[in-house]
Amino acid sequence: MKIVTWNINGIRTFRGGIQKALDCLDADIVCFQETKVTRDLLDERTAIVDGYSSYFSFSRGRSGYSGVATYCKDSATPFAAEEGLTGLLTTHDDKVGCYGDLTEFSDEELQLLDNEGRAVITQHRIMCQDQMQTVTVVNVYCPRADPEKPERKQFKLRFYKVLQHRAESLLKAGSHVIVLGDVNTSHRPIDHCDPNDIDVFEENPGRKWLNGFLHHDASEKTNEEGFDEECDVTSTEPHSGKFVDIFRYFHPTRTSAFTCWSTLTGARQTNYGTRIDYIFADYLLATEYFEAADLMPEVEGSDHCPVWGKLSCSLLPSPKLPPLCTRHLPEFTGKQQKLSRFLVKVDQKSMDVLPGSQEAEERRENVNPLGVGNISGKKRTLTVESAAPKGKKTKTTKTTSKPQGSLLSFFKPKLTNGVPSMETPVSHKDEVTSSPYFQKECTAKQEVSSVTGRDTEAAEGVYDGSSKATQDSENLMETKCERLTPKPTVEASDPKKGASSVFWKSVLHGPPPPPPCKVHGEPCVLRTVKKEGPNLGRQFFVCARPQGHTSNPEARCNFFAWVDKGK
Repeated sequence: MKIVTWNINGIRTFRGGIQKALDCLDADIVCFQETKVTRDLLDERTAIVDGYSSYFSFSRGRSGYSGVATYCKDSATPFAAEEGLTGLLTTHDDKVGCYGDLTEFSDEELQLLDNEGRAVITQHRIMCQDQMQTVTVVNVYCPRADPEKPERKQFKLRFYKVLQHRAESLLKAGSHVIVLGDVNTSHRPIDHCDPNDIDVFEENPGRKWLNGFLHHDASEKTNEEGFDEECDVTSTEPHSGKFVDIFRYFHPTRTSAFTCWSTLTGARQTNYGTRIDYIFADYLLATEYFEAADLMPEVEGSDHCPVWGKLSCSLLPSPKLPPLCTRHLPEFTGKQQKLSRFLVKVDQKSMDVLPGSQEAEERRENVNPLGVGNISGKKRTLTVESAAPKGKKTKTTKTTSKPQGSLLSFFKPKLTNGVPSMETPVSHKDEVTSSPYFQKECTAKQEVSSVTGRDTEAAEGVYDGSSKATQDSENLMETKCERLTPKPTVEASDPKKGASSVFWKSVLHGPPPPPPCKVHGEPCVLRTVKKEGPNLGRQFFVCARPQGHTSNPEARCNFFAWVDKGK
């Protein structure tokens, strides 16, 4: 059994389709984070992949944000699947369950923790040493603590706590547990490219949580490279947490093993990154059944790289797909929705479910097909001609038998007193027709359409070069195009034009020439401050090389220079 986790930074960035990526990873279970897709944007090619079943969690509040997805080979079909950690997003019977004690959280807080689409849980049956067992895979995309948003730091810690409650509750119920994904915290100094705050490194709240969540094994060592050689990694006696960092279990002393790099600074070229993507497994599963684990930094396509783990167990597929599977979504079942579903009165009691859940969205769409008040934040477009959004007046369109004219007719001079006049002077509104593009495109085919009131296809049917009426129309419209062509009002030698050109060049001057950096003597790159503060919007020059450690001669030097406002 092979399992892979990868933060893909947008599932729609796979131009060749997700099928190719899955085939390249060649794993039984593939967990993606940061899919950045909402349900209304999920296309069939991504949702339905031959040989796999898929399970998604979507962000309810923002489009193109967060989101996770788990793909399972047909030979690894789960017998249960669930969205979220709290249980509030799941109303079907085949749910995973085991939520732990969440009494310290309010229902509103739990809903907010799950509404960003950060977790999908699948439960599988495995055969280990001729004994059938259960393993639950928790695919998570943990929040990032934005330094400019203090409330997100608290949100991240609360998410960690709910995650731990759920994982330990599943373990207590008798299932093996694998927690994997983007945790957004580097655990030890060895997992960080440049831990400058080494004295307070362990004081980070996220790292404190990891210390309590993880078993004190290989990841706890602390010699000169960050490890304690006296620590017995083969000990079967748990020292603290119930889970093991699988990569560090197999590679306790490997340095420069990172999974995430900044794309803005090109840090991947110099391997100046962090390890924030993990596979955690319960202690017994890690020590008894995991055979290997490693990183895949050679796989590009995201600012993260995949992480894989391999177990000696074999998977036993479920004979039927769980209700959460995307193949069960109405938009992919191939069944046309009945109009009566949008008109029938729904019992209000049946609407008493979590507003952010998929079931609630489907039911609300049936009652309110225009999506007014939809909590998802992304209104689904439905073809309902008889209804219109509130506050907007509907326009009544007169239907006539007269075919629509060509696009060029919208750029003609207006008619006076309902009588066409070919002598109408060019107004400012008609300046668009005087452009060289429209003069060039003023062909006989288009002009016949304008004069006769026929569309282009009808004009093509009568224009054969032999009709006198057609020839007259062509000559008439050529004359019109000539009259629509304005005469130049300013000569090239006009001194006013020259003065104007000098003025605008002085105001809209281009960027200053880049200075060479002091160390490499290479032209620098221009950057702009985007962080809120007194320097917001200011420009500066830095070395053009990718960011890296100060000891790396190929990395960026410390050259920095502000761009003077006067330049």
